[in-house]
Amino acid sequence: MTGKRIRITQTKSEIRQPERLRQTLRALGLKGYQRSAEQPDNPAIRGMIRKVHHLVKVEEA
Repeated sequence: MTGKRIRITQTKSEIRQPERLRQTLRALGLKGYQRSAEQPDNPAIRGMIRKVHHLVKVEEA
């Protein structure tokens, strides 16, 4: 897993989502609809992605 990165793209709006999910999106580096961020592929990031899987798309960078 060292050196691997993933690109996370927000595909749905955070409007009408609980505050905890909004905070998770911010922690992933996503600042709005159709924005992308690259993060290291590690268990902590994967756990955050699982929390917001219905709002994001994940692909290898």
